[in-house]
Amino acid sequence: MLSSGLVAIDATIVATAVPSIVREIGGFSSFPWLFSAYLLAQAVSVPVYAKLSDMAGRKPIILTGISLFMLGSILCGLAWSMPALIAFRVVQGLGAGAVLPVAITIAGDIYSLAERAKVQGYLASVWAVSSVVGPTLGGVFSSLGIWRGIFLVNIPLCIVAAWMLVQKFRENIERVKHRVDYLGAALLTVSLTLTILGALEGGQAWAWDSPVSIAVFTVGLALFVVFVGVERRAAEPVLPPWVVSRRLLVTTTLISFGCGAIVLGLTSYVPTFLQGALSVQPVLAGLALAALTIGWPISASQSGRLYLRIGFRTTALIGVTITLVGSVILAVTAHTPNLALVAASCFVSGLGLGLLATPSLIAAQSSVEWHERGVVTGTNLFARSIGSSLGVAVFGAVANAIYAGSASGEKNSQTIVPASSAVFLAVAISAALTVAAVLAMPSKGVEPDAPRRRDSGMRLRRVRQRDGQRRGS
Repeated sequence: MLSSGLVAIDATIVATAVPSIVREIGGFSSFPWLFSAYLLAQAVSVPVYAKLSDMAGRKPIILTGISLFMLGSILCGLAWSMPALIAFRVVQGLGAGAVLPVAITIAGDIYSLAERAKVQGYLASVWAVSSVVGPTLGGVFSSLGIWRGIFLVNIPLCIVAAWMLVQKFRENIERVKHRVDYLGAALLTVSLTLTILGALEGGQAWAWDSPVSIAVFTVGLALFVVFVGVERRAAEPVLPPWVVSRRLLVTTTLISFGCGAIVLGLTSYVPTFLQGALSVQPVLAGLALAALTIGWPISASQSGRLYLRIGFRTTALIGVTITLVGSVILAVTAHTPNLALVAASCFVSGLGLGLLATPSLIAAQSSVEWHERGVVTGTNLFARSIGSSLGVAVFGAVANAIYAGSASGEKNSQTIVPASSAVFLAVAISAALTVAAVLAMPSKGVEPDAPRRRDSGMRLRRVRQRDGQRRGS
């Protein structure tokens, strides 16, 4: 939870400090890259770290991620210009790319199937708390004129998280000589970097049909085709072909993709909608959106009771249906804005996402052995990042098309309402498409977890007995 908290707080703390940062070091036109560079580095590094955690173990990879995150935080706190700050945010992102997926993979390793949903609920609660703590801390540091504190505050958190992992987390790794797929990792990283970059900057830094946009997507796609050919011949591919050949893994990956698009659509446009349509204060708009991150951990922590009784697929189907209902209510009522109704819709959507994202991820983890779980978890979270990136692009294009038809653009409250309504409708369509992915999900496929869970419990008891004997002696 401490490790996940590093990434969760950083996702929200920087936004409120942007005005203070720009006032001191300048670079107003470049500040969006503070977020894009971080998200890009995080997303493209996830599959590589996930594979390495299956080869070298979880502990060294997550400690490497925490170290990189702390280094990036220190450098950001010392940044002297906007380009330097953006470069140091890349270092932070590379650390975050290891921390989050490996933390979730560790939870899949050390907890039983029955315990895992509650634990995932705890991890999800970190994001709920961070959605409140992050902006608050950012505002406090900014008001005190010490924006560098938003990065330096990570240092003690990193140290405590790393110390606890070193002291408390033990894993037995069979030392086997591996052949690292350097070429595949490089091709995948560059291909994904170009693709996500094109999605993030398309319609913003350049037009979608511009030569730059076409070149970025074309080269990214070409490199991915080369990557697929390399992976077929690699001894230990960074993204094994079996990930896209197993029905359960394909469907849960698509579900994660849909979750990413839905979450970004809501988090990106609900505050703008409320401030533009109702002129509410940013704090109230943020609290309305926080209802989403409150509903998610509540249902995620209780999802275990459901999937142990009715199965992963049925639980996920209930979750995506609730999410669809929440998003449809938001889309239908957007033309008659109401703060309480928006908050309620976000809460309902959060409840649904908790019953959708957590069971589908646990189903994927439970269907594979230890040496495959890192890749599976990383692929799932990477799909969520891709869904978020493409969601930003699609929803932004929808909103911009409506803004372009208005003389006053996004500053016109009469334009914000139809633009936001169209985005919310697109979110509802994303939820409907995710329903199809859930329906395609097989109802069985978690049998490999049962014997391994018994073995893990026996190993844990033996470790505890051995530790007790050592302390006694």
